[in-house]
Amino acid sequence: MGGVTAGPIETGPGTCRGVALRPCGLGFRHGRYTAPMAKLYFYYSAMNAGKTTTLLQSAHNYRERGMRVLILTPKLDFRGGSGTVASRIGLSAQGMAFERDDDLDAKVHADIAAHGKLDCVLVDEAQFLTRSQVWQLSEVVDRLRIPVLCYGLRTDFRGELFEGSQYLLAWADEFSEIKTICHSGKKATMTVRVDENGHAVQDGPQVEIGGNERYVSVSRAEFKKVMRGEGRIEPLQQPLPLD
Repeated sequence: MGGVTAGPIETGPGTCRGVALRPCGLGFRHGRYTAPMAKLYFYYSAMNAGKTTTLLQSAHNYRERGMRVLILTPKLDFRGGSGTVASRIGLSAQGMAFERDDDLDAKVHADIAAHGKLDCVLVDEAQFLTRSQVWQLSEVVDRLRIPVLCYGLRTDFRGELFEGSQYLLAWADEFSEIKTICHSGKKATMTVRVDENGHAVQDGPQVEIGGNERYVSVSRAEFKKVMRGEGRIEPLQQPLPLD
């Protein structure tokens, strides 16, 4: 998921604010690092803002310092294969797939029992978490003192909160927007689902994985406009010129 994002050097997840390359939660006092200060973080955005790319950068930041991370991803996301977290610009990493009825606190405990000390949990597509699973992740933070970084959409194509996003906004210690832009030049805060003619789709299932060409990030003003049936939005987005 590409786009315009706040760079991880200054304020991004996996680094502390204003200090490059220091994983979240590590304090520095009197010339020595202090114990981790675990928090539940929620980094949200509209579609195609770079959430997964930022998650993978965060994982790299931890691993580069010899710290172990666990990446969780919903099993309903098969874009890169079950358990694989993949960004639109070609970055990927292996994670642990979970389903809606899985206990994520228990999964973290099992991972620690199998592999040893864990320094951070990262959750991709966090909008698909259930209320119970958000609570379970808060238990990982509060009882195990392990920071949990969640990345996901805030609202669906109708402008309604996802279940996971609703409870992350309610219970997270910190939340921050990963920014992207609308074709109008304004900040995009909403996601619209369009048909093959570029007209807004107002009905259908909330969960539809993949098919990025059907989703466009827009400003609130543009969202209102297209939902009223005024005009159309080009559904295809140009790929980044990475070569």
